[in-house]
Amino acid sequence: MAEASQINPMRQTGAPHEPAYSSGMLKIGSVVINAADVPRAAAFWATAVGYQPRDGADEGWAMLTPADGIGPNLAFDGADRTHLDLYSDDPESDVERLVSLGAQLVVDWPYPEGADFVVLRDPTGTVFCVVDARPG
Repeated sequence: MAEASQINPMRQTGAPHEPAYSSGMLKIGSVVINAADVPRAAAFWATAVGYQPRDGADEGWAMLTPADGIGPNLAFDGADRTHLDLYSDDPESDVERLVSLGAQLVVDWPYPEGADFVVLRDPTGTVFCVVDARPG
């Protein structure tokens, strides 16, 4: 298994993530849900829970944010499995800490160029991401 320091695809690209929490904490930033019809699912859930769509939605991806700014984002992905995105302002340290707790890096994930996240598996095999939520 690769060491956490050997993998660092965390570079901020595109729109910054907007975690609704204070600095220095690892928090659930997004719940990503696999959806067969992303626009329909996003429209339903935006109305159901009072969330607002973020720019950049397409047929395969949409993200909703809480109207009051409190709570995790809700994302819909037509290609990915349901998982948690943990937002971090110190992702390298948080990944190392999670690995020390029993998580494993998923080194063979098809990371896009400039990825701002790292994929891990918890001790039971469930996949989750640590996302670089630092501004800029």
